[in-house]
Amino acid sequence: MIKTNILPTNLNLILSRSHLLLFFMVIVIADTFAQKRDIHQEEWSDLFNGVSLDGWDIKIAGHELNNNHHETFRVENGILKVDYSRYDDFDDRFGHIFYDESFSHYRLVVEYRFVGEQVPGGPGWAYRNNGIMFHSQSAASMKRDQHFPVSIEFQLLGGDGQQDRPNGSICTPGTHVVVDGTLETSHCTDSGGPTHHGDQWVRAELVVHGDSLARHILNGESVIEYSGLQLVDGTPLASGFIALQSESHPTHFRSVRILNLRGCMDPNATNFKSYYVADDPVTCEY
Repeated sequence: MIKTNILPTNLNLILSRSHLLLFFMVIVIADTFAQKRDIHQEEWSDLFNGVSLDGWDIKIAGHELNNNHHETFRVENGILKVDYSRYDDFDDRFGHIFYDESFSHYRLVVEYRFVGEQVPGGPGWAYRNNGIMFHSQSAASMKRDQHFPVSIEFQLLGGDGQQDRPNGSICTPGTHVVVDGTLETSHCTDSGGPTHHGDQWVRAELVVHGDSLARHILNGESVIEYSGLQLVDGTPLASGFIALQSESHPTHFRSVRILNLRGCMDPNATNFKSYYVADDPVTCEY
């Protein structure tokens, strides 16, 4: 009778331990697969938080750093607005709002639209005109009366309801780029992109790989690609700040998001991502 009682108890113990071991093996395997999935999961960041201008610096020509003249840049109902309701005349007050962190390799998505009428005194070429400035000098380094930062511009151009106005062109204040193997030294290079009339929302995506590649994408359509990003003296331009413009036409931005493509490229690191294109070993975590 004693032996009969002991054997089932041992057997139950063995089975219990086997189940526990199997349970932990399942957990480990599941965790391994989860980690493999995570390396492909894109980690986007919102540069605009939808409630304030925290993290951004403002520079308007004729004014000191962060003097938001007439509240040109403001946030209302989750929208970052370029607003001229308090202006009587534009008076060459070209402005920019800069995110306060520098980037080199990334994808940037901006959702924007043009609204209303151009402020009196705005130049004709600035009608429904704005831009994403990138690889830019900092807001703090701009001179008081400087109109545009040294940068490369993904031009945002709205239609007038009648004639075509190609969207997504390149403008280069203080810079040059190489398009189809040719160094472009003119101020703007036509993208041949589509025209977006009216007050419709447009999705502009910018892909940047240091000084070697930039691509402009509108509503999922690539409109121009170029390389050789550089200052006018030929110095490679591989990183810088991101800014949005105020060029005299009211503009709304409802989203400004970035996917950093620079990071730890060691597959053994816990923060490795499969989509990184530029290695930053000091960021690796183990």
